[in-house]
Amino acid sequence: MVMEKCGYGKDGIFRSLRPPLILPKDEHANIVSFLFRDSSAFAHKLALIDANSREKLSFREFKDRVHQVAGGLHQLGIRKGDVVLMYAPNSINFPLCFLGIILNGAVATTVNPLYTTMEISKQVEDSKTKLIITVPELWDKVKDLGLPAVIIGSHDLSRPTSGTSITLFSEVLTMGLRKSPPAIKIGQRDTAALLYSSGTTGLNKGVVLTHGNFIAAALMVGSDQEVRGERHLTWLCLLPMFHVYGLSVVTFAQLQRGNAVVSMANFDFKRMLEVIQEYKVTNLPIVPPIMIALAKQKEIVAQYDLSSLKEVISGAAPIGRDILEESATNVPTAAIVQGYGLTETCGIVTMVHRERSSHFGSSGSLVPGVEAKIASLEMGKPLPPNQQGEIWVRGPNIMAGLTSHVLKNATASYRPRITFSQPIKIENQKIILR
Repeated sequence: MVMEKCGYGKDGIFRSLRPPLILPKDEHANIVSFLFRDSSAFAHKLALIDANSREKLSFREFKDRVHQVAGGLHQLGIRKGDVVLMYAPNSINFPLCFLGIILNGAVATTVNPLYTTMEISKQVEDSKTKLIITVPELWDKVKDLGLPAVIIGSHDLSRPTSGTSITLFSEVLTMGLRKSPPAIKIGQRDTAALLYSSGTTGLNKGVVLTHGNFIAAALMVGSDQEVRGERHLTWLCLLPMFHVYGLSVVTFAQLQRGNAVVSMANFDFKRMLEVIQEYKVTNLPIVPPIMIALAKQKEIVAQYDLSSLKEVISGAAPIGRDILEESATNVPTAAIVQGYGLTETCGIVTMVHRERSSHFGSSGSLVPGVEAKIASLEMGKPLPPNQQGEIWVRGPNIMAGLTSHVLKNATASYRPRITFSQPIKIENQKIILR
């Protein structure tokens, strides 16, 4: 049925050649329970490291802190189905807040710190946000939106004109320490996050992602590590956690495997190299502009010990073969690979096998559990290998839908669906995403 070389079947569907995806059978599994399912075995190992504040949390401390945040937010009135907006840069507190929100059965939505007040207000209105979590540096942009806020930090704040309620994050933790959150029934079909994306065209749309979407994507992302028997790696997350790449592919997918995640609030090339050297980072997920810097700034790269790096992963946009080859020369211990995903696919569709990282120019092959077809641009009919068209994908990582008509119910459909991305073509029986 399936052609060995590329996974193409007579039904016109491409299927992954990686080992099958095994999803949790428990319908009541959720992101938090899934993340910490094995953590007792490595409770004292580092989970989170903040490269800015230098704060560190072990997996046991991380789990305890998440429950504190959840308890504090519950006492602030956050309930199942409520939407909480996270408006903050990367820090050790970002995943704490995200997981604390969804442990209440609430829904997390994130926003780019560079957004204007007008852009934020549109998302607040569309998502029906009940509470904002932010930092002092960004407070002025949201202070007059008329919503209660949790502030991560203790700097002096200019007060809103509306008398909005303000709670410090430290107070939320104290509240949660005094009283644990009640057990909330949350399952794989429940909505976990609204991540806004323009998709291929038009204005930003709220992409509804379920707990099951995140769980499936995490297992897909970690599938090659599972085959190689890799555990307790150290990943650098300088990609924004408000974006699906930083949130799903890096932070959640790696923590659930027992890997440590080092967060950086802002990108600085030399500081990135310092952090890799200091914390012996093994995996570096980046975007093309950073890959270009690795390729072109050879003299600066040579000043740092990057020998801990096993893998440099580029995503979010295409990149030229010459840049990948130069980067491989400058960081010889690391495999240089690419991946492909969208917000609507919870960040993952394809990955390059590390063992095949010399095949520069490919975004790799389908991850486990994802099926694809190459559709003709005119009729949408499936095309055989070596034809140009659009890629249509389906699997348990595919979004439940878009905001307005889906969020009315806290539970979203878990039926695998098809979505499409930009034009691609097939070369030598490999999927090449352009």
